[in-house]
Formats: sequence, C-alpha cells, structure tokens
Amino acid sequence: MEILTSINDLLTQHLGEFGPLIIVGVLGLLMVLVAVTLMMKQPEDPLKKLQRSNAAPPKQKKGKKEQLRNSSRNEQLEKFATFLEPKNEEEYSAVELKLRQAGYRSKDSVRFFHFAQFSLGILGIFIGVLLVTVFSGGQEFTGTQMMIRVLVPGAIGYFAPKYWITRRVEERKEAITAGFPDTLDLMLVCVEAGQSLDQAIVRVASEMSASYPDIAQEFETVAHEMKAGKDKDTVLRDFGVRCGVQDVNSFVTVMIQSATFGTSIAEALRVYAGEMRDKRVMRAEEAANKLPTKMTLVTMMLTVPPLLIILVGPSANVISSFGR
Repeated sequence: MEILTSINDLLTQHLGEFGPLIIVGVLGLLMVLVAVTLMMKQPEDPLKKLQRSNAAPPKQKKGKKEQLRNSSRNEQLEKFATFLEPKNEEEYSAVELKLRQAGYRSKDSVRFFHFAQFSLGILGIFIGVLLVTVFSGGQEFTGTQMMIRVLVPGAIGYFAPKYWITRRVEERKEAITAGFPDTLDLMLVCVEAGQSLDQAIVRVASEMSASYPDIAQEFETVAHEMKAGKDKDTVLRDFGVRCGVQDVNSFVTVMIQSATFGTSIAEALRVYAGEMRDKRVMRAEEAANKLPTKMTLVTMMLTVPPLLIILVGPSANVISSFGR
C-alpha cells in the first residue's frame, strides 16, 4: 500500500490531478493494441481445418462457392468482421456504395475503412496523451483543458478517413463528368461503325483508360457484368448508382428506354452526345462568368490598402508634423 501511495503521489506531483488516470489510460491503449496485433497474427485453429477437410460432399460444393466469393478477402480482418462491419444491412450497403463511388472496390473496403477509423482514433488519443504528459513542458492543465487536448486529436483521427472518402467521391464525380462527353462521342462512333452496344462499351473502356481512367473503369465493370450474363437493365442501373452523376443517370435512362421501345440506339446516342457537348460548353461558360466575382474580393484586398497608404500616407505625415 505504501508503494502504491508513493507512486500515486509521484504521478500527481508530475502530471497533475489526473496523472494516475492518464497513465492507466495509456496502459489500457497499449494493451488493446498488443491484443489486436496478437489476435491478427494468431494461426488458424487446427480443429477448424480438420472439420473443413472432413465436410460432406454436398457441403463441399457450397464451400467452394464461398471460397471463390471470399478468395480475395483478408483472413486477418475476417476475425474482426463483427467489430469492423456495420450490423445493419442498409448501413453496410450505404458505406460500401460510398467507398465504391470513391474508387475503392475491394471486398474488404468496408472493414479497412472502419479499421482505419478505429486505429487512427486510438493513435490520436495516444498523441493527445503525449501532448499533455511528455510535451507539456511542466505546464499544468485543468480537467477541461486536459480532456480537450486528449479527445480533439482522437476525434480528428476518427473522422479523417470519412473526410478523405468524401473528398475522393467529389473528385471522382468531377472526373467522370469531365470525361463523359468524350466517352459518348467515342461510343457513338463505335455504334455507327456497326458494333453492338456491348462491343462499344468494351472498346470505350480500353480506349479511354489513358485519358479518363475513372469513367473507363466503370465501363470496364459494365462490360464484365454483361459478359457474365447479368441483365442489361440491371447492369446499366447499377452503373448509374455507382457513378452518382446526374448525366450518367440520364444516359442510363435513355439507353433503357431505347432498348424497351425498340428505337435506334445510335440516334439516341447522337442526340444525347450533342446535349452533353452543349452542357460541357455551358459549364465552362459558367465557370468563366464566376471568375470576376471571385476575383473582386481578392482584388480589393490587394489593391485598396496600397492605394490608401499612397494617397493618405503623405497627408497623415504632414498632419502629424503640424501637431509637433
């Protein structure tokens, strides 16, 4: 008891009133990190291997299908699936869709996203604790100041992946919007040359990969899904949902209606490609018209103070000299 009391007094003397609590928190975080590392490195249970090898033949086919589906999934993150994946199916689908719109198509993308939030949050708290204890320079903090300095880095680390994904989604949407008119022109050339819509999509995916890789990647996914035998209407609707761009959704609607009513796909592409070119010119004109308004404030901030100094400065100097 005397040893514990002396340790408590020493921590309170050097770290303040919450010194023992801070040390306990740091030790708890280290224990959690060590436990997570050991669990991820833990080898597979031999009993599970034996059960899988002795499974019945009907279940082996199902196991092979599941193995094909999960062949590219991270086995280490599989142990934390219940912790790293939302339990609600709608929430899981929403996070997966946002990650796909950001360009992350891995089967473990949702798990990696939540793992990044968890690990960066703990790292931020650890950095906050170091700022309060090691790098404080002997400065004493109140309870509120200490909580702010510990929790703010943790909150920044936790929300940093979400902010990154949101920025990636917006950048990717802008890239798809910029490359979509040229993509439609190339698709129109392919269709008018006698190729089918499926062949045109494959050609567009290969030709546009150098200039517009984001839209080319989406068309490549569409081509693979059509080759796999998926319904064309469903493939096109999924394409519009993945992109999240209004122009792409309108294109999907035009293609589905053209196939439903039996009209010419080439004619529909020609009309819609012309509209997309006009829309791109209108967006460029809109951006050009916004420039004078954006530059006005900057021009005033950089021009007015020097003018005031040049015009008012001599007068102020003369008035100050008369006062003397």
